[in-house]
Parts: sequence; C-alpha cells; structure tokens
Amino acid sequence: MERIHKIGRRKTAVARVYISTGTGNITINKRTFENYFTTPTLRYKVQQPLVLTDNEKSFDIKVNVHGGGITGQAEAVRLAISRAMCELNEAHRLVLKPEGLLTRDPRMVERKKFGQKKARKKFQFSKR
Repeated sequence: MERIHKIGRRKTAVARVYISTGTGNITINKRTFENYFTTPTLRYKVQQPLVLTDNEKSFDIKVNVHGGGITGQAEAVRLAISRAMCELNEAHRLVLKPEGLLTRDPRMVERKKFGQKKARKKFQFSKR
C-alpha cells in the first residue's frame, strides 16, 4: 500500500496525516502520540476513527499539525484520519458518518468589532 495523505481542519488548526501499513505507531510533529496529547480525552478523540473501524494496530500514522490549541489540533487530526479511513475502504464511511466524524466543524472565532470590547461584548453604556 502506498502512503495516503489527507488534511483535516478545525478552527485554525490544520493537520496533515500520512498513513502507511505498519504496527499502529502514531507520530505527531516528530513526537510520540502519548507525549503530544497528554490527556485521555484528547487521545480518545484521535483514536476514535481507528477504534470504530478496527484498525488500531494496522497502520503507522505520521501527523504534521499546526495552528490553534491542543483540542482543535486533536479534532483536526481526527477528521484527517477519518477521511483516510474512508479512502482505504468505502465501507468505513457507513460507520464513521453516523458518528459525525466526517463533518468539518465550521465554527470559528468571531472577529472583534471596532467600538466594542470583544466580538459581542460592548463597552459599558452611560446614559448620563
């Protein structure tokens, strides 16, 4: 099998995933998976598409991710891995789609407007 390259995005995080046959090693930004995502929640998010398709130990995954925070990066990696699993086998789509793992989450931070404190928050109004 040749290497499969897919991109996942979430907020401002961009993850590039390269999947090849192997023993289940996940490398993120030249660091081990456990070293990069320290909390169990983030690890679960990244491994979710692999667990649902029963491919935890089938592939070696190399990830380059940048931008955003650690949670956005984890969800970007999850989307990229999900897309790669669908390219490997179209039957995986039937498992991943109902879980919402193939949907790109469009929510972004709203920009700050001039004359206001933040995007929606205003400066205190004084009538007199």
